[in-house]
Amino acid sequence: MKNKFGFILIKPQLGENIGACARSMKNFGFKKLNIVSPKFKFPNHKTKVTSVGAFDVIKKTKVFNSVDEAIMEFDLVISLSARKRDVNKKNISMKDFLNILNKKKYSNIGLMFGPEASGLSNKDLAFSNFILQIPTSRTFKSLNLSHSITIVCYEIFKSMNKKLFNNTGKNIKISSKSKIISIVKHLVKLLDAKDFFLPVEKKHSMLNNIHNLFYRLEPNDKELRILASIISSLNKKKYKP
Repeated sequence: MKNKFGFILIKPQLGENIGACARSMKNFGFKKLNIVSPKFKFPNHKTKVTSVGAFDVIKKTKVFNSVDEAIMEFDLVISLSARKRDVNKKNISMKDFLNILNKKKYSNIGLMFGPEASGLSNKDLAFSNFILQIPTSRTFKSLNLSHSITIVCYEIFKSMNKKLFNNTGKNIKISSKSKIISIVKHLVKLLDAKDFFLPVEKKHSMLNNIHNLFYRLEPNDKELRILASIISSLNKKKYKP
């Protein structure tokens, strides 16, 4: 997965943005970064500072003078744009993009991002196969360059590591209903002894509320023992479910 994707930045304007991009890439296991005609001497001090632990990505970054040189190694190039463009390219959603990845038809995929202020020009877009739009608020669509890369990296990583995201952690056995019922009965008995259910005509609805509260819980045995200890402390009498 790590070598299948590359990120192409066209005429980036701020060194700190590239550093932040490198950091996001490395967070999700990506290291291939191509830059076309940066507007500053690359890498500068701000690039190094913001890359934090990802300066190895910066050191391996390739700088090109033209878009066609930067995309040469890729089989598929997808451009990122905040708005629909009047060019003869298919606009795709994130879902479409992930479907393309899942087909595993391409061995090298390049993701192309434009300058921070203006985005990709129509001339730049001409080099891509598709235009990908990240859904955002209609009132404020523009994303920071590093934020866009973070979102794309995350979506690719999630798509390629489904087992990691489907694993909700160690399966914890939930306590049986019989144990919960036992604790509730004991609690109700204690509350009754302390004249909790007053006025009497409201006792039925109060019991319903207690039952709804406890029976919708899914505690494990350890949590149930803690609850039993709390209830027992009300009466200073140990109780085991």
